[in-house]
Amino acid sequence: MPMPFAFERITPAPVAANARQYMARMRDGVRLATDVYLPDRRTDAEHPDRTERDAAFPAVLVRLPYDKNSRYVYADRIARLFTDRGYAVVVQDVRGKFRSEGATVPFLREREDGYDTIEWVVNQSWSDGRVGMFGDSYYGFTQWSAVAAQHPALRAIVPRVTAADFAAIWRPDGQPQPVWLEGIEYFAHHWVDNDTYEYEPDRSLRPVIAQYEQAFAAVGARSLWFDLLAPRQAPLPTQSGLHPFDARPVPVLHCVGWFDNILGAHMRDYLELASRPGWDAVQYLWAGAVDHENYRLGNAPVREEDDHNTSEEALDRMLPGYVGPALDFFDVFLMGVRPVTSLSKVTWELGHAEWRTSPAWPPAGAVERTFWLRERDDASPGPLPGGLLTGSPAEDEGHAQWVHDPDAPVPSLLDNSFAHLQAHPDLAPLAEHDGTLAYCGPVRETPLDLAGPLGLDLHVTSSAPLFDVFAKLLDLAPDGRATQIARGQRSVDTAAASGTVHLDLGHTGYRLRRGHRLALLLAGSDHPLFLPATGTGENPWTALTAKPSTQTLRTGGTHPSRLTVTVAAEQTTL
Repeated sequence: MPMPFAFERITPAPVAANARQYMARMRDGVRLATDVYLPDRRTDAEHPDRTERDAAFPAVLVRLPYDKNSRYVYADRIARLFTDRGYAVVVQDVRGKFRSEGATVPFLREREDGYDTIEWVVNQSWSDGRVGMFGDSYYGFTQWSAVAAQHPALRAIVPRVTAADFAAIWRPDGQPQPVWLEGIEYFAHHWVDNDTYEYEPDRSLRPVIAQYEQAFAAVGARSLWFDLLAPRQAPLPTQSGLHPFDARPVPVLHCVGWFDNILGAHMRDYLELASRPGWDAVQYLWAGAVDHENYRLGNAPVREEDDHNTSEEALDRMLPGYVGPALDFFDVFLMGVRPVTSLSKVTWELGHAEWRTSPAWPPAGAVERTFWLRERDDASPGPLPGGLLTGSPAEDEGHAQWVHDPDAPVPSLLDNSFAHLQAHPDLAPLAEHDGTLAYCGPVRETPLDLAGPLGLDLHVTSSAPLFDVFAKLLDLAPDGRATQIARGQRSVDTAAASGTVHLDLGHTGYRLRRGHRLALLLAGSDHPLFLPATGTGENPWTALTAKPSTQTLRTGGTHPSRLTVTVAAEQTTL
């Protein structure tokens, strides 16, 4: 008899002492739980022009599905920083989550609910009729939904580590992707009903879907969105009406993290809008060496005393850098107390170095450089360095192989890619796995500053009808530790493949320091973050069996494989 499925149910935390909760009514009668934080005073050192006669404030709206009163979102702490600068703060549980009424279905009602919430805000006695929006991830998506709704009071948004099109996260550019189990599993935890459910399925059992069915049976409810993504992998429904990029332009401060696991989707948003007439003039970019959960490269791997998720002191240290860019942006476009010339169009961090500004991204003078993959006797599998990354392709064709065994997949060495820098694991041991290939560049005599897009073009084939390719760009330190700079992945249909597989590795700002080496790790799996391909072409959610496959990579001659990076203007040599 199977054991009962163990889970923990997370219910709403108490409303913050410095907030007042309202139930804001939407157009269909559903009421959404909405906290309001107001400034304690009418004058402050930052804004001496504000006086006691000022009875109303511009509002910063945050709409999220993660419990507005939880320690995880620390809305009460964020609100204090905004109210100290003269902003009212409105934080709302979205429809169907925690204290809010309505059906628990992500994405589809955020446009209407965003408009109605802004309308509710501007009709409050403390509102001066101006609204901005702020927040990360899903509560970045709710900002784009509100832009599409085109409420005239919405003056500026600050979406962080997010995407305007949620489908682009799972299926970017329509390209087939490995099954991102971690990302799809999110819906099985957070989008079942009003509460959140924490549990740990055994992802090694087949069929994989059975573990989640067991969880839904134990909880007594299921996730519609999980059912769309797994196992059927059905087309995703979309919001009706105007796409946000076709709406009235509003000023946007895009806040991205070089180590964010959905960086690619957000950068595509920024680059598209920065090239669109009407939108281009009001697009701003803040790019830091942070991950989705706002852990910093400078603290990685994160010590207990520096973990803002558990330490109050660490949270106090983190918050000014987290909220500060948004405050400065809203002071220009929402409150109107600073000139637009006080903002740089692009503010970006060169990891392991310093912050920089530029009028555009990539920064002026940045150039594309190519590293060619070349084989040698100790290519792989085996310890780093493996094969070579060189400045010129080999004249003669070489090849290397890796075996993808679904029953012995390459381990992720990371439990949570949303908090990559919290662990920032050493990936060097993966080079010795039979399911990987590794390539390394020369030891750097001078630093190499990466500043822009990264890409990989591989000539790879497989004995399987469908196969996955995972690539991780690494910083190999003198002590042998290898940490991730960027990553990308693709699924490939062997019969339909053209012979060259392109992987988008996103963008970065990163200094490869003197004495370090650029390294590349290729693999056929990344488990448990991604479901391993079965080797048979069967659906990995429902398959009962799987078999190994062999991938062959060709390099040099008429089939060169290459890594393309963008380096800062001052770089003259590789």
